Amino acid sequence: MKVLAKGTVFDVAGRPDAEQVTFFSSLFRLKNGAWLCGYTIGAKKHDPNGNIRWSRSRDGGQTWAEVPFRFSTTYQGVRGALVGSEFAEVAPGKLLLFTTWFDRTEPERPLFDPVTEGILHSKLLVAESNDNGETFGALREISTPGLTGTALCGPPVHWSDGSIGLCFESFKHYDDPKPAWHAAWMFVSTDGGKSFLRNFLVGEDPKHEVFYWDQRLIPTKNPGEYVGLFWTHNKAAQKDLNVHFQRASLADGDRATMTPVDTKIPGQISSPLLLDDGRTLGFVVDRDKPGTMKLWQSTDGGKTWPASDALTVHVQDKENPMADQKQQVEFAEYWDDMVKWSFGHPAAQLINQREALLTYYAGPPGHLSIHWARVALD
Repeated sequence: MKVLAKGTVFDVAGRPDAEQVTFFSSLFRLKNGAWLCGYTIGAKKHDPNGNIRWSRSRDGGQTWAEVPFRFSTTYQGVRGALVGSEFAEVAPGKLLLFTTWFDRTEPERPLFDPVTEGILHSKLLVAESNDNGETFGALREISTPGLTGTALCGPPVHWSDGSIGLCFESFKHYDDPKPAWHAAWMFVSTDGGKSFLRNFLVGEDPKHEVFYWDQRLIPTKNPGEYVGLFWTHNKAAQKDLNVHFQRASLADGDRATMTPVDTKIPGQISSPLLLDDGRTLGFVVDRDKPGTMKLWQSTDGGKTWPASDALTVHVQDKENPMADQKQQVEFAEYWDDMVKWSFGHPAAQLINQREALLTYYAGPPGHLSIHWARVALD
């Protein structure tokens, strides 16, 4: 594998102060061949006034133009912020956009409360477009009965039979005094995203000591089946574990029968790809020193991922003092530090069976742009 070209989707240089940080990139290819890259934008990470935007490429990802449409971040009369944007195309030109809304009525509150170890009240929202993402209708809530602290995790899983799996995680909300708990979920729609009625538990540690954060799931050719990679954190030991891997199916019942397993890949958020030749790829952010973004590959269904086969796509020269997450870190301090990280959130999609397009955010602290890389997979 090798990097063929690099560029910028959205460059913050010369932008107003309110547009100096972009992060949480996504990547989606439309049926008409164009590409969309979504991102969150603000004056800082998790800005109380943060919003989502997306750019379009019509030349295979070489050049990008920002789409001018804007969402209001006020939802049902309540001040908030929108974070993350993921897409699905349910019919030619008809798109669904998924995002997370956080309550920002008290803008001084951080995303994470170090005392209760809960996050801001949130909602999962969806909107529809009938013009390939140029404009969207009103945002509406996707109900998650009994689950709090919900946040979108990567792109939806869209199978060949039309079913759509919305991937998210649940946590405790800001004011909940009970101990922290976490689970990775997928809610499934069989009616083109009108409703998400089936709840599928992707990953949860019964003891709530290990958290399967930021799942990234992709469909196999078998309807209902998927493979996924997980940023895995051991709260009890106060440190990250290696990236974990899972292959499971909705046919398992109401929860995955396979507990995510260790890949031996050091890192955090990881975006998977499947190739027809049997390889599984993972675009992984690793905040060890130096911080890197690498494309890893497995030829045995996710059992082994040789370091010698990994391709370095990005190296972050400078990172915050807590970059080495192999050391023990207090949970509250860890969440606070996430806001300071200056690169990451990998997204990956196949151009064809020989090339892939990757996106991620990177830059000096306080000035983060969205970047792309085109990679040969041979």
